[in-house]
Amino acid sequence: MSDLHYLTAAQIAQKIRDKEISCLEILELYFERIKKYNPSLNAIILMDESGAKSRAIDADKALSSGEVWGPLHGVPMTIKESFDVKGQPSTWGIPAYKDNMAKDDSLAVKRMKKAGVTLFGKTNVPFSLSDWQSFNELYGTTNNPWDLSLSPGGSSGGSAAALTSGMTGIETGSDIGASIRNPAHYCGVFGHKPTMGILPTNGHSLPGNNVPIDISVIGPLARGAEDLRIATLAMAGVTGKDTTGLTLKLPKTEKKNLNDFKVGVLLNDPNCIQDSELTDQLHSAINQLSNLGLNVNDKIKPVNDTKRSHLVYLMLLRAATSSRLTSEVINEHRERAIKSEPDDYSYKTIVDRAVTMSHREWLVWNNERELIRREWESFFEEYDLLLTPVAASTAFPHDQEGDRADRTIPINNGEESTVDQLFWAGLPSLVYLPASVAPVGFTQSGLPCGIQIIGPHMKDLTTIQFAKLIETHLGGFVPPKGYV
Repeated sequence: MSDLHYLTAAQIAQKIRDKEISCLEILELYFERIKKYNPSLNAIILMDESGAKSRAIDADKALSSGEVWGPLHGVPMTIKESFDVKGQPSTWGIPAYKDNMAKDDSLAVKRMKKAGVTLFGKTNVPFSLSDWQSFNELYGTTNNPWDLSLSPGGSSGGSAAALTSGMTGIETGSDIGASIRNPAHYCGVFGHKPTMGILPTNGHSLPGNNVPIDISVIGPLARGAEDLRIATLAMAGVTGKDTTGLTLKLPKTEKKNLNDFKVGVLLNDPNCIQDSELTDQLHSAINQLSNLGLNVNDKIKPVNDTKRSHLVYLMLLRAATSSRLTSEVINEHRERAIKSEPDDYSYKTIVDRAVTMSHREWLVWNNERELIRREWESFFEEYDLLLTPVAASTAFPHDQEGDRADRTIPINNGEESTVDQLFWAGLPSLVYLPASVAPVGFTQSGLPCGIQIIGPHMKDLTTIQFAKLIETHLGGFVPPKGYV
């Protein structure tokens, strides 16, 4: 059973259905690995061993009587700490919410359980889900399995680290600023940020927030592209009052091979200085795909003014995340915004203005977003997908000092602002587009990297299909050394 922990969720489910392993056996295998590896990684911060074992036993009994609960019957699963799981804390890494016990499962948990998973634990996050690292006062710091001195990403960093080290079968995270995508990239796994709204976020919110947050989505992380497809379809679908008259049917893709696709490529942009090692590896991966028949054009832009698009994203992003801030913090932002110079567009001033803008101001920015969305529509009239980096570099060293906006990351033997790489996050997020991340090998320094696959509205299954083609031709997930 030495290799079972690194199988994809789909492969585990198949072995369970074929009676090659029981639901309880695979669960206990993960428990053994958690005891061995989690102390140094701190990826899984909460476990319900007895409840999970009971669920696994029931799953085995059901299977023995010919009952299959769903495509992920018996697959062990962890989930990001911010999702409600009945009877467990949902803190978002915020000490003030340490006693916030969920009264019910989130809708994502319910739908994944309906798909058959055995949910057994929660994974770590940064404070308020607001960092590309994963550390907080309640649960401590999560490390990257490829190098414990590096961040696994955030805010779904615990999710990616648990998958990479073979301590869970599948994961679900959330994403407003690449919080699924950058951990997948830093750790060498797959992730999918869906078209906004198709995976309901019920049960993924702080107390008092009862409506979906702009830009924010939930989505799967996994060791295989097929897992992304299964989990996305499992969690997708209308809910609440919409069920009275609406249904969701994601369009299947007719494109099965690399030579069926025409893709645009954007690997550099003035908004974000890229590390050369990462860019070189992305170029190499795209060249390999091109040699295999992929139709590539690297002389394009999805929108005419990427600088303006990025500004619109930052304004709407920080307006959305302002719901997590206290009144005291909001007042501090307002005082600074009032004192700022009109032509000051530094990141901190943008945040000050964004979190305190009036509703009328928000409507103006939102209207501009719609115009940008139409540019994307025109782009996708000619191209099937856009390939971009996920971040400015591979995984960077832990840095917990001071304000996140003041921190830097090493780029090309220099230091660049860590928040600049929000540019790549914002390209699809601003306009609610789906984006999958697939591993595409390693840089010269030996760190994994992924590529972002952006698709048209509702074409989630197309971006995932392309991720599957990358997996087939370039190799997909590779386990890190030391986690046998």
